Amino acid sequence: MNVLVIAPHADDEILGCGATIAKHISEGDTVKVVVVTRGIKELYSDDVIEGIRKEAKEAHKYLKIEETIFYDFPAPMLDQTPSYLISNEISKIIKSYEPEIVYLPHRGDLHKDHRMVFESSLVAIKPVNGCSVKEIYSYETLSETEWAAPFGDDAFIPNVFVDVSEFMEQKVEAMKKFESQLKEFPHSRSIEAINALAKFRGSTVGANAAESFMLIRNIK
Repeated sequence: MNVLVIAPHADDEILGCGATIAKHISEGDTVKVVVVTRGIKELYSDDVIEGIRKEAKEAHKYLKIEETIFYDFPAPMLDQTPSYLISNEISKIIKSYEPEIVYLPHRGDLHKDHRMVFESSLVAIKPVNGCSVKEIYSYETLSETEWAAPFGDDAFIPNVFVDVSEFMEQKVEAMKKFESQLKEFPHSRSIEAINALAKFRGSTVGANAAESFMLIRNIK
């Protein structure tokens, strides 16, 4: 199967579903990643941006991801970008790559870029005109999902769990490529927190480690 992971920023894809990506690839699936944004120059120098993208490429190469596609939409200003522009770019990769499975950031994440990517992506993968996408899942991103406001509309309520007990080492090693993004524990974007979340999600379904998702659409 063709699998597409759409990330607002580089490293969201590893935090959210890095082990699931590794599992897909181990099963013979092809995985591509789209990173939607590029940091604005007022906040991030070209050197910083290119450094993060280099880290992403190294992480994806380690996981054997087929292709990494970088868009240049402004972070953290996606809420000031017409959503149709984002949808149009995502539509292009949907049409050319024809993925059956798509992973998106959670709509309720603290960062507005995540919400914009989620909503713009859903427009691009509407189940019309022979769209290839049959399954859509949203992932949780440590340091964004758990910091959202405590309102029902923003809650991450997982209903799909992937046993990744055999793939957590690969997720952790891929995340270690993002030296500029990792933090020291007890920050949630730390190796300890990544492992702790996987153990917690796993324990809810009788597995040593799991990544959890919210099912958005499943067409059988």
